Amino acid sequence: MSRTGKVVRKTKETDITAEIELDGSGKSGIGTGIGFFDHMLEGFAKHGLFDLDLSCKGDLQVDGHHTIEDCGIVLGEAIREAAGDKKGICRFGHFILPMDEALVLCAVDLSGRPYLAYDLEFPQEMCGEMDMAMVREFFYALSYSAGMNIHLKMLSGSNSHHIAEAAFKAFAKALAMALQKDPRITDVLSTKGSLG
Repeated sequence: MSRTGKVVRKTKETDITAEIELDGSGKSGIGTGIGFFDHMLEGFAKHGLFDLDLSCKGDLQVDGHHTIEDCGIVLGEAIREAAGDKKGICRFGHFILPMDEALVLCAVDLSGRPYLAYDLEFPQEMCGEMDMAMVREFFYALSYSAGMNIHLKMLSGSNSHHIAEAAFKAFAKALAMALQKDPRITDVLSTKGSLG
């Protein structure tokens, strides 16, 4: 069975539709109105081998905050839906990803419990039209709506574009690892018997 999740969320600030196929090939159709953010989500899909369609109409006349944060909420919900009962998955994933001078570590636990540990610093405050303070807000929203632990740690870096790209791609690789099926795992990988 395909592991897919589709979520539609409409508020006064944003109108978002996201659909993800966890066992995809890295195809994506992204449109948020923020070019650099689109680039990050395209990299996430490509390197996680997720098929991702995400469109957002947000109040960009205010700024990018609502668009980026709400996309994190919706993407997290779609991942949670697609992962289903999590039977047979490895649950944990980790990756250290280099991007030129930048090196970023990401570790995830699909425990059902939300938590974000965040240690990224961006020397340049903006990349294109994206405020780099929003990277944290995106991952915070995603961790809570997906119910997963996410740890992001920058080991080196001096270029904000490279640091952000390394973070999104490291997250993609770590998440893909955590979602991998292992035939030895016949239920959920938890002594509690649940990853709710």
